Amino acid sequence: MAKDKTAYVCTNCGQESPKWVGKCPACGQWNTFKEIKIAASSPAKVAATRGGLSKGSSAQSSALNAGRVLRLHEISSHDDPRIDMHDAELNRVLGGGLVPGSIVLLGGEPGIGKSTLSLQTMLNMPEKKILYVSGEESAHQLKMRAERIGGGNENFMLLTENSLEAIFDQIKEVQPELIVIDSIQTISTEDVESSAGSIAQVRECASALLRFAKTSGVPVILIGHITKEGTLAGPKILEHIVDTVIQFEGDQHYMYRILRSIKNRFGSTAELGIYEMLQNGLRQVSNPSELLLTQDREGLSGIAITSAIEGIRPFLVETQALVSTAAYGTPQRSATGFDQRRLNMLLAVLEKRVGFKLAQKDVFVNIAGGLRVTDLAMDLSVIAAVLSSNVDTPIEAGWCMAGEVGLSGEVRPINRIEQRIAEAEKLGFTDMIIPKYNLQGFDRKKFKINLHPVRKVEEALRAIFG
Repeated sequence: MAKDKTAYVCTNCGQESPKWVGKCPACGQWNTFKEIKIAASSPAKVAATRGGLSKGSSAQSSALNAGRVLRLHEISSHDDPRIDMHDAELNRVLGGGLVPGSIVLLGGEPGIGKSTLSLQTMLNMPEKKILYVSGEESAHQLKMRAERIGGGNENFMLLTENSLEAIFDQIKEVQPELIVIDSIQTISTEDVESSAGSIAQVRECASALLRFAKTSGVPVILIGHITKEGTLAGPKILEHIVDTVIQFEGDQHYMYRILRSIKNRFGSTAELGIYEMLQNGLRQVSNPSELLLTQDREGLSGIAITSAIEGIRPFLVETQALVSTAAYGTPQRSATGFDQRRLNMLLAVLEKRVGFKLAQKDVFVNIAGGLRVTDLAMDLSVIAAVLSSNVDTPIEAGWCMAGEVGLSGEVRPINRIEQRIAEAEKLGFTDMIIPKYNLQGFDRKKFKINLHPVRKVEEALRAIFG
């Protein structure tokens, strides 16, 4: 019989070593190596023998081709039909639906709604035979949540188990078409002598589930924990081996939740899904612009509206700014939902190129609704909101803008300008400031909104404040 193998693994980054070392050569941390024993029969073999193969032809062909060298022209290039999740926001973030045989990692802060999103989605898929494995909650707790959320699925099966071997035994017995593991940090295998949630356990269990998903064609959704630094708990290899990593973001004090794709082998990572947390679960927000704009903003200084794009969808975002005299010697610079370093750059442009002295004033910038936007077209609205608050003059109702600001004070062109203008016109805005360079090859007659092309920041501020 093969002997068990002893290895030393860094609890911080997952680096392996045949002997104990004081300082990890990968992450540089001291005294993080722990001894683990790995049995000769790995969880990957357990997954292959216990999980079994589904009856789908694609799964059988992938299993037959495993371990065999293939020429590129021998491989079929047809796309398997994606699984409809009955959730437009989730389908968009996944790239059009769930790919058969894929493994998806869903992460997020505690209490943000990861389990609610998973349970709500599974209950709305009556055509699929689903196995929901919970290692954190009891069956009674999940039943209470399911009744609160609503929806019914006779093919929905629930298993409360922490042992990977017992989970594979149940999978072989019930033959599900989709599996949800809540969460991967609570699952452990007998082949690794460490507690659940450790580096070795997370890595071995995730590898076994990956092996099962690829050989059987059954998609697996893993729910993962988040560390206090905001990264996914466990070794970094957990994010590498899965096909898709999506993160559930948002402030618990706000009702909005953002579903963002961090890694996607089957789609774009620029997609964004928006939900609203309600008493009976999560509601899809198809038009986020109406929710992210303050309805009664007339006569208020320090507010500017911009037409931003995240993924493929445009929406209007409200930028709020507050400029006041510094109470202490060092002025404060604070940004919520916007890049702090970019705010400092824009304030330097405003002082150097436009001539407004803000060196002795506190500047606070906030993106309304708890949203974090990375679109560079936000630059113009940030400058306009800061200047509006500085001179205490409100921007006229019906005005919005979009443009990237360069270091020399020029307004640089932005992408997909027609979609931004169409979104602003749909929501009733009458005037919009855009970069002048975007007018090349652009038909202005298609829109009724008044467009104000500008080349420099001074021209934009002159158009806004007169």
